[in-house]
Amino acid sequence: MNGGLLVAGTTSDAGKSVVTAGICRWLVRQGVKVAPFKAQNMSLNSFVTREGAEIGRAQAMQAQACRVEPTALMNPVLLKPGGEQSSQVVLLGKPVGELSARGYHGGRQQKLLGTVLDCLAGLRGTYDAVICEGAGSPAEINLRRTDIVNMGIARNARLPVLVVGDIDRGGVFASFFGTVALLSPQDQELVAGFLVNKFRGDVSLLEPGLDMLHGLTGRQTYGVLPFRHGLGIDEEDGLRVSLRGTVRESNTTPPVGEDVLRVAVCAIPLMSNFTDVDALAAEPGVVVRFVDRPEELADADLVVIPGTRGTVRALEWLRERGLADALRRRAAEQRPVLGICGGFQILGEHIEDEVESRRGRVEGLGVLPLRVRFAPEKILARPEGEALGERVAGYEIHHGVAEVTGGEAFLDGCRVGQTWGTHWHGSLESDGFRRAFLREVAAAAGRRFVPAPDTSFAALREEQLDRLGDLIEQHADTDALWRLIESGAPQGLPFIPPGAPA
Repeated sequence: MNGGLLVAGTTSDAGKSVVTAGICRWLVRQGVKVAPFKAQNMSLNSFVTREGAEIGRAQAMQAQACRVEPTALMNPVLLKPGGEQSSQVVLLGKPVGELSARGYHGGRQQKLLGTVLDCLAGLRGTYDAVICEGAGSPAEINLRRTDIVNMGIARNARLPVLVVGDIDRGGVFASFFGTVALLSPQDQELVAGFLVNKFRGDVSLLEPGLDMLHGLTGRQTYGVLPFRHGLGIDEEDGLRVSLRGTVRESNTTPPVGEDVLRVAVCAIPLMSNFTDVDALAAEPGVVVRFVDRPEELADADLVVIPGTRGTVRALEWLRERGLADALRRRAAEQRPVLGICGGFQILGEHIEDEVESRRGRVEGLGVLPLRVRFAPEKILARPEGEALGERVAGYEIHHGVAEVTGGEAFLDGCRVGQTWGTHWHGSLESDGFRRAFLREVAAAAGRRFVPAPDTSFAALREEQLDRLGDLIEQHADTDALWRLIESGAPQGLPFIPPGAPA
């Protein structure tokens, strides 16, 4: 078998990432050696592979679904937004510069097509099947000429395309039909059919619409996936809704101790790797929410300042909203604060930045004894160490170099009282360390909270991936899906007018 499939979507956030992961997990359980692939990803949630390459966290999660080690080949182009108009371009795991959207789509993107196709060919030469994920919608007609992630790669690699639509948003039939109808005849030949995502209710009520869709497009629906809570693992592009009051999906198991522990995450601009707090939300009795007002810190037992792609901008935002003063008060009152990566840098004395914001010297919150200098070379690492008597593993993604001048050592950072800071993402996924850290937080907060003795974040992640595989196995036409992956798009699919504009 040398199969392949491109999972596209009617919109961003239609469910492409989780559907791709579900198909990968279903295939690997059938004994297929499978790998994920996304040619170009725009995300502030990223991961460091063992070879020291930075890729999107969604592809790292999909690699776990495949039970293989993630590599740079699985996400050759990663765009990390630095604002509304520009992004850092990460090529084969290494940053190669900043580009405006116009500069990237105006020529640079198309020049990367050869690299992208080489990476895909390398994976297809190693694995039985490669399940590719598209980006946004394949019917973004303004970008089709330079596309390397949707129909551009499908055409060049002759991949069949499955279009996912989120029915929970409404308008899914129009979205399916319109997506196909805005593609050129050559692109339409590869669009094999549709997959409905997040359906609630009686599927029999949907079937007349699916029959009409088949009659209109000549394309079948490969499955209707029911709505399930807790499957949005390792999102790509951040939380698109207003973050104020948004609760990170938490474990529903009752707390072990008498109290719950409340965690407030500052929803700073250009927040990156906010998935760091998922391990906290997985603990029974821990409630995690995102906040943007100082009064929302009042009842928090722990405040987390997460990573960001704009450290100086995030620092200004904290000051503008009054959160900076609230954080200083918390530190002075010995109430727990944790800064991760950019959040760690914000807690220091000052930042010298001629790389990211180019603002020169900027005063930090002055809570931790460190000085930060932004270097042109990005640090990408997979460190391991010990803290609170427990082994810890994490990963680092930052330009800021921290000079720690005091305090108590904490991972690569420091601790002063109940204020902690580190550059290590993912450290809270180390179960023993997370439990020890939460015990310290609970004691400082005066909460009768007890961490569960047997919570395994890795096991919970595996359970989630198996649930995704179950969704595909139980609610998709897996025989038809297998034929599609193995043999490509059916021949003779009809053209749906008007097609792409000239």
